[in-house]
Amino acid sequence: MSKFGELLDEKTPILLAFYRHEEDEQFDLQRTLKDVAAALGDKGKVIKIDIDKNHKLSEALRVRVLPTFMIYKFNEMIWRQSGSQDANTLISLLQDHVNL
Repeated sequence: MSKFGELLDEKTPILLAFYRHEEDEQFDLQRTLKDVAAALGDKGKVIKIDIDKNHKLSEALRVRVLPTFMIYKFNEMIWRQSGSQDANTLISLLQDHVNL
């Protein structure tokens, strides 16, 4: 989790997407996150986190429903939502926080 803390020490917003590998295709998460990353360019980051490979982090952040999305900026969670989200919604949320 020390790497997680280093990751969050960013001035740009970071979208974390918690998922389980088996369910990734069901929600078409890969395509959604690819669209979000393309729209943001270098103004933000998009990171997928497989809960089976990051069990301690998932527990610490109390991830119970998949997918779960979180936006962090300046080491602070500023938004969290569980359940499927479309790319346009995520892009809009991240763009709201680009210039904070």
